[in-house]
Amino acid sequence: MSTARPGPLSGCTIAVTAHRRADDLIAAFERRGAKVLHAPTLQIVPVADDHALLEATRRVIANPPDDVVVTTAVGFRGWIESADSAGLAADLLGTLEQSRILARGPKARGAIRAAGLVEHWSARSETTAEVVDWLRDQGVGGRKIVVQLHGLSDPALQDSLRAAGASVRGLEVYRWGPAPDPALVERTIGQIGAGAVDAVVHTSAPGAQAMIDSAALTGQYDALIAALKSGRVLNACVGPVTAGPFVNLGLEPLVPDRFRLGALIRIVTDQLTDDNARSIETEHGQLVIRGGAAVLDGVVLPLGPGPRAVLAALVAAGGDVVSRPALLAVLPGAEDVHAVEVTVNRLRTAIGKPELVRTVVRRGYRLAVEAAGIPS
Repeated sequence: MSTARPGPLSGCTIAVTAHRRADDLIAAFERRGAKVLHAPTLQIVPVADDHALLEATRRVIANPPDDVVVTTAVGFRGWIESADSAGLAADLLGTLEQSRILARGPKARGAIRAAGLVEHWSARSETTAEVVDWLRDQGVGGRKIVVQLHGLSDPALQDSLRAAGASVRGLEVYRWGPAPDPALVERTIGQIGAGAVDAVVHTSAPGAQAMIDSAALTGQYDALIAALKSGRVLNACVGPVTAGPFVNLGLEPLVPDRFRLGALIRIVTDQLTDDNARSIETEHGQLVIRGGAAVLDGVVLPLGPGPRAVLAALVAAGGDVVSRPALLAVLPGAEDVHAVEVTVNRLRTAIGKPELVRTVVRRGYRLAVEAAGIPS
């Protein structure tokens, strides 16, 4: 878990499920003031037998392919780095320069160019299936094709190229492994389901699917899906491929127009700014409700589930009185109205301005808002 500095996302809690490039996301959200829960649902595991990768690289150099499909930036970079460590980088790059290089999307394209190469074509959808369709449309009979595999490659796509007459070799650089800390993933899913997280951010389809699978295995599936459907938790994906596991469940994740981390960071920030958060103008400044906190006049106030639930109900009432039974209904695990009184006292202490939550005798509680004409 990371702490935050003041910024446009002050008071927000954001869960990041990514393993690779997570540091970039975390740093960007923290700079904007968010608290980040880093709970990678999968991890990248390098190929255990590096000797096998080097032998495959030597075969590529000795028998140059006509086409090379680059599916991931991290995989392509790992391939070049492995070759470099064995003194084969120059030969490999020279071989690839003579091949027709196809990129699965912009990130793969960026890695190709960073290596000093130029792609022949890049898929708009960021799917290997689109690359395969393009190759088949061009005609692959008798062509030698190398496919840099990613963690969850689909063998059927390679088989379709073989069926069209191509000779296909798969090159595995890494694979997906289980979550580094399954208990952390379970706790984070619980917080998402409880609405204590403002947004959850995904950068890969396997990682998104792993979160769904983990929720099912730990008995939290219904709560997770309900939270994501309700809109209480912003569910953001770097691109439509990453969003696929959620779309298959009838959900509509937030996806930026450009499928890059920078665009993802911007759209999440825009959606979580005060203008889009639950807020109200009070006699003590603007009050904004976040997943695990409130922000009063720019000051972040960490709140437990009970005080936050009560405060959210009072904000939703817009300054009107909320009865004790109504507040009891939103308190998790509470059994009588005495729990409401205890929670209101805790809320007043946490806010530091007890007069913000006013008692209305024999009726309940209300917020001290700026709107005129509300009886005290």
